[in-house]
Amino acid sequence: MVNNPYENKVLPMTSVGNGNVRLLANDVHCYTNKVVNLCFVGSKEHWVLVDAGMPRSADEIEKEAEKLFGKNSKPEAIILTHGHFDHVGSAAELLRRWDVPVYAHPLEIPYITNETSYLNPDPTVAGGLVAKLSKYFPNEPIDLSGYVHELPVDGTVPHMPDWKWYHTPGHTPGHVSLFRESDSTLIAGDAFTTVKQDEMFEVIKQEKEINGPPRYFTPDWEAAENSVKKLASLNPLHAVTGHGIPMLGDELQQELDKLTRNFQEIAVPEHGKYVREEKD
Repeated sequence: MVNNPYENKVLPMTSVGNGNVRLLANDVHCYTNKVVNLCFVGSKEHWVLVDAGMPRSADEIEKEAEKLFGKNSKPEAIILTHGHFDHVGSAAELLRRWDVPVYAHPLEIPYITNETSYLNPDPTVAGGLVAKLSKYFPNEPIDLSGYVHELPVDGTVPHMPDWKWYHTPGHTPGHVSLFRESDSTLIAGDAFTTVKQDEMFEVIKQEKEINGPPRYFTPDWEAAENSVKKLASLNPLHAVTGHGIPMLGDELQQELDKLTRNFQEIAVPEHGKYVREEKD
């Protein structure tokens, strides 16, 4: 029996993009669920859901799926970039309706099978109101036991032909990003973002600005920087991130290059309990 301990919690978080659906590339639709992006990938005959949005959003996600793929349509699988509450918030309820497999990196599985809690968020990081409120965000693990499978070690993504998964830790130990080389499309998860996620005003208005992973939920900044460099080396032309508006083409490549060259200044907070002090 799947279980989500924060399924009934009310989280009054939204943005001007809530409900927007964008065709990113070919068969990739980006859907903004309050403040987080998830992806519908595929066609009416074969599709998957990448990430499962905010808690109490299963109805909205199912309605969007029916608009795209037809009534009573369900995915062949759910692929999780990671297990934070805003990316798995409706997973348990959707699984009760759809009964499909879930795939995640082996290092992420303890956090989605009720074995391990993430490290506590850090509300002391330099940032705005969202960072300060992060101490109230759900942090306990959900339980999707019986549905969860490890992503294949060869880098392929089940039910997503031509896609590869890349281990992009830092934000979480088992965070992954998905890339399709044929059209250079990247589903980055929270490896980096295109909005300043710790600032409430920026989140609400969705001002496009490349940034690192959400500061208050990122405990390993060295790994996070290496993950951004790994994704930049793929030279993506289309990218949807977990938070913010998708970036394309020259803008994406220029912004990613800027982020990799200036990661410490752009992404890493000046202080915080997970920031390594390097001052003498």
